[in-house]
Parts: sequence; C-alpha cells; structure tokens
Amino acid sequence: QVQLVESGGGLVQPGGSLRLSCAASGFMFSIYAMGWYRQVPGKQREVVASIADGGRTNYADSVKGRFTISRDNAKSTVYLQMNSLKPEDTAVYSCNGVRPWPNWGQGTQVTVSS
Repeated sequence: QVQLVESGGGLVQPGGSLRLSCAASGFMFSIYAMGWYRQVPGKQREVVASIADGGRTNYADSVKGRFTISRDNAKSTVYLQMNSLKPEDTAVYSCNGVRPWPNWGQGTQVTVSS
C-alpha cells in the first residue's frame, strides 16, 4: 500500500526558507518520478516541481530559481528546498508520483506571512 508522509511546513516570513520532506513507502521508490504539488482552497492542485528516477528536474515557472527538488533513494524520501518564499507560495504542499497514486498524504501547510 502506497504511503506518503509529508513534513517540514510552517509559518515563515517573506524571503525566508523551508525544507519539506516526503517519506514514501509501499512501492519501489527509486524507479518512480516524483513530484511536489501544492493546493490553495478553492483552486486546483498544481505541480511545482518534479524529479525523474535519474535525477532530472523540472519546475513550474512560478518557483524556478527559488525551489530545489531532490531525492534520496536510500531513504525513499523526496525533498523540496524552498528559498525566497513569497506570500503567494502559501498552500498545502503534498508529494506524489508524477503519475499520482489515488491516495495522497495529509500534506504539510506552508504559510508565508509577515
């Protein structure tokens, strides 16, 4: 059974940084492309970053140059380093496969506010 557990969110001032983690289990993590997604109430979930099994990364234009996705296959964990945070980055952040499984984790709330 696929399980995804996100952590690392919180309240941060504009310009600050956070590092999110997502611990995955129930599947062969190393062969799957993974993504970080975010959702704001009333809006569709959007993908902000993805990383292929080989390590190639892609980013949404809105976070390019500020966010960095990485993975540790030995720990079955994917990370999202978020720098220069803006109020518009406020959302619930979740991880899943690039082709998402039906069961999402609980997500982690990121709030950027002064």
